[in-house]
Order: sequence, then structure tokens, then C-alpha cells
Amino acid sequence: RSHILAANIDQAILVVTLAQPQTFTGFIDRFLVSAEAYHIPTIILFNKVDIYNEDELEKLKDLKKVYSQIGYQCIEVSATENINIDKVKELMKNKTSMVSGHSGVGKSTLLNCIEPDLNLKTSEISESHLQGKHTTTFAEMFELSFGGYIIDTPGVKAFGLIDFDKNELSHYFLEMRERLNDCQFNNCQHINEPKCAIKEAVAKGEIAEFRYNNYLSMYNDDQEESYRDKGY
Repeated sequence: RSHILAANIDQAILVVTLAQPQTFTGFIDRFLVSAEAYHIPTIILFNKVDIYNEDELEKLKDLKKVYSQIGYQCIEVSATENINIDKVKELMKNKTSMVSGHSGVGKSTLLNCIEPDLNLKTSEISESHLQGKHTTTFAEMFELSFGGYIIDTPGVKAFGLIDFDKNELSHYFLEMRERLNDCQFNNCQHINEPKCAIKEAVAKGEIAEFRYNNYLSMYNDDQEESYRDKGY
């Protein structure tokens, strides 16, 4: 069931939204972990920023701060209001970019804005669940008029983890990786072990608590969408 990431790509661009529908951090972190496992740098686009209310804008600020400090480039965009579209085009120029995001985040609208000749089908958000209806059914590759390629991947509901040893999971959380040598035990799993540098960093607020909770969820192979219930 895992969606294998496209090979031979320069970067992944993850389109997320904090409203209509909300992208949960469990989804974001599963994506980032899988991209790290393939050594693919990821850029996070926060789409639909023109419709956020005060609480959502506050959350946007918090999430951007966390992910930027870890080392991910975060850009606020709006396909409908043409916010930062040129910036995204510049990042895509002469590169092969895989563009992903779950259904409803406005990925097709965004890509049409970046490259109007694409004429990708877009869909309405289903009011009952605030989920988008899938419009991309398989990964497609398109050449960009300003240089480069995009691989448009289906809006995936839940992003499965690729096959790797869960004992290596912390290597794919960048803010954990840089602290692994500070744990007392070299096989520390950062759950119940004493003198764990990761848990200490969480307690000090140096690692975001939601990131650590998402780590635990993945470590325990919590593949279902239960991360929806965990707040962030």
C-alpha cells in the first residue's frame, strides 16, 4: 500500500493546507521521513493562506518556525491570489520536482497557476468531509516551459512508510539525527531509555512535542489515520 516515491528527482514539493481541508502533521512527517530515507530534499508549500482565520495564521507561524528550524524551506502560497507563485517557479526551474499532497489541498490549481498550459483537472472540496475528491489518478510527468519537469503524484490519503528498520527511524528526523550520539545507549530508541538526548530535547522544547509524538506513532507502526485525533 505504500506509495513508492518517484526515482530520479531533484526535490519533493509537499503542498499542505491548514484549512479546507486541514493537513495533519502526522501526514507531513510521514512524507518527510520517506523523502529523507531517499535523500530527497523537500520544500513545504502552505497553500490557501488567503483564507486562513487568526487561529490558523497563528498555527501557520508555529509550524513554519518548527520546520524552518529543522532545515526545511517553507513558503506561504495561494494559487487563487497568486501569492509567491514566482518564488515557487524559481525553485522549480531546471529541476525535476515531485509535487505531492493529499486530496483537496489545491495541488492541481497550484500547478495550473505555475504552468497554465497544463490544464490539469481540479475538483471541488466535498463539503461533508472537507476532503478533496481525487483528480489525479496516477503519477504524470510534465515538462515546464521555463525549464525543468514536474511529477504530479496522486493526492494520497495516508502516506505509508517505506520499508526500513524502525530502529533507524530517528535518523530520518533531522533534529533527532544530530543528537543521536548524545544518548547514553547507542541503540537508544528514545522511548523508555534513561539519559536519552532526544527526550531531554523534547522536555526542553528544543524538539517540538508534536514531532516526537509523530515519531512514536510511526515507530509503533500506527499506520491508520489516528494521527488525525492527536491535535497538530
